[in-house]
Amino acid sequence: MPGRLATLLLSVTLGACAPIAPEPNETLHVLLRGESSATLTRLVEDIGGTVTHDLHSIAAIGATLTQAQLDLALASRAVSGHINDLALSDDDPDDDDGEVCKVRGQIELDIRPDGIFWPIYNKKTTPVVWESLKFKWPERLGTVEAITLNDIPLPPATLALQTPGAIEVVFAPKDGHAIHERSDLRVKFRSPPATTRADAKTPPQQKEFTIEAKFVGDCSDKLVPGYPSNDEDYYYNTVAGIDELHRQGVTGKNVTVAVIDSGLWEHPALMLNTNGEQRVLARYDAITHALDQEVVDESGHGSHMSSIIAHSGPTLFRGKATGTFKGVAPDVNLVAVKVLDRPGRAHLLDIAHAIQWVIDHQQTYDIRVLNISLGQQPRWPYWEDPVAQLTMAAWAAGITVVVAADNEGPELATIGSPGNTPAVITVGAVTDSWTTETRSDDYIPDFSSRGPTPTGHVKPDIVALGGHMTGLTHPDSDLAVSDPENLLPTGELVSTGSSQAAAMVSGIVALLLELQPELSNEAIKCLLISSAEPAINTDGTLAYSPFTQGYGYVSALRAITLGETDCGSTGQDLQASLRGEGALYGPVISDEQGNPTLPGWSELISKVPTEKGMSETRRWGVKAHIERLDQAELDSLAEDDLNWGWLEIYLDEKARIERLAADPL
Repeated sequence: MPGRLATLLLSVTLGACAPIAPEPNETLHVLLRGESSATLTRLVEDIGGTVTHDLHSIAAIGATLTQAQLDLALASRAVSGHINDLALSDDDPDDDDGEVCKVRGQIELDIRPDGIFWPIYNKKTTPVVWESLKFKWPERLGTVEAITLNDIPLPPATLALQTPGAIEVVFAPKDGHAIHERSDLRVKFRSPPATTRADAKTPPQQKEFTIEAKFVGDCSDKLVPGYPSNDEDYYYNTVAGIDELHRQGVTGKNVTVAVIDSGLWEHPALMLNTNGEQRVLARYDAITHALDQEVVDESGHGSHMSSIIAHSGPTLFRGKATGTFKGVAPDVNLVAVKVLDRPGRAHLLDIAHAIQWVIDHQQTYDIRVLNISLGQQPRWPYWEDPVAQLTMAAWAAGITVVVAADNEGPELATIGSPGNTPAVITVGAVTDSWTTETRSDDYIPDFSSRGPTPTGHVKPDIVALGGHMTGLTHPDSDLAVSDPENLLPTGELVSTGSSQAAAMVSGIVALLLELQPELSNEAIKCLLISSAEPAINTDGTLAYSPFTQGYGYVSALRAITLGETDCGSTGQDLQASLRGEGALYGPVISDEQGNPTLPGWSELISKVPTEKGMSETRRWGVKAHIERLDQAELDSLAEDDLNWGWLEIYLDEKARIERLAADPL
């Protein structure tokens, strides 16, 4: 299950928009808008206030003022708008999300020569009591000799209940087995007699075991299938087809990615590229305004994002390098910008200032990509939201901005800010269900936020892998300490969320820019959305609404071979919106029941929810959809009144690929 911060994306804790009856001398953190930040700065200094944030790209400043000083400022013609009070609460984000059960088994099973070891963590303050245990294992390992919970062995009579490769234990209340903070399940096997079976000595993999733990009060957890060797191979580059680009030498060279997050762990795989060269060009703390000092990542989230984007360590198979790497773009240059504290909180004005800093230093560090894997519930229209406005300004400056959709699904209209900004690339999450060999069980998990935005735009734009993503984070970080169940024995963190999906897309953007440095951010976005693969049912309907999957599952290889670079420009409208001269509304309308939809799309979207996990009907992409149909089904497409055009798209893409194969240059 997703970790605490990963599940909630990040808790950007903000004060109320308008405080109730402030004390006369209370210090207020406010945002002022006007003709220019310079004019507003002079005004604030003249009335005795303090300017805290210069947001000149949107003609605004952050300031601390008393109520009396704010009244004076608002009486001035220099102020055209304001937001108050934006003080950051001193309280930690509320970790109690209403879950009755928060039991989490270790994400990787410890498989030993004579048995298995599985730690289980209780994330609540009250103990949970064991109700039952189901355990299945490969029969070739023999029979269970002993089961212990916290070094207390279960009685021999319990072990007598086992059948070949399986046992089920039902606990009586008098047994008293409970988990306060952690419980360790140990199973010891008695090896079978010598056998000639070919698989007798084959080391078992985690996916061959099943463990289901149930506790009193409708509480349970189970062992995930896991990957064969997760510390050697992070697998998402294999699933996303990025390995092939690495083997061709495409690794994000000469492209700079800025990451606005919680800082950066100065681990060699993050600080150095694949040649061992320093590649962190700058570190800026937007909280303390310190430049080129270590931005200590107390949270761990920022290092995890940077690891997905840029981890320079080689992927291994049985200890040998495969020619591919753990990060999506392992040779990018990095600029680390810190805005989040240890619990994952951030001041809205610090986030806005962090984006402003990236804009101001775009040329200095040749920043081409900006990753923003954080979000908040939108409180204003995007053209009034200072973070969304600065995000628009970064896009208008030519930076490709990639933003997480948020983790507040599955309800509609849950896209966070600044992911609700029309121009940027907003990314939802897909999980591969722990399998690399098929995409038929890849699905969009409930947590991934859905559109539309309050202004009628279709978001997310695309979806990308965001389930159980492995990466680096400091062992003393909040994520590592608070979610030990998500740590591999070798120290890497496995975490889930649209944050991770956005980081993957930022890495893909860097790969595209290495191949074609002249591409604009609008061309990059067009390449990604025009080549994304939608989830399609056997009957031709979309398995997910565009408000859930956007244009579909992102593909770096398809973007290179089949992507378009001209999807229409929003540049002029964006500039007008930045100047406050107009708002951009999307194409979303309401159907007869008042539900959001798109004109002419009601018959294209399936009315039946798609499966979570393996699906007999859902396929990702037109190619996979068409090639599963038999000849009779293909023949019927031309006669179908509801012809979605998938066959025509398939034939067009097939012809384009054949032309590329015949003349690759």
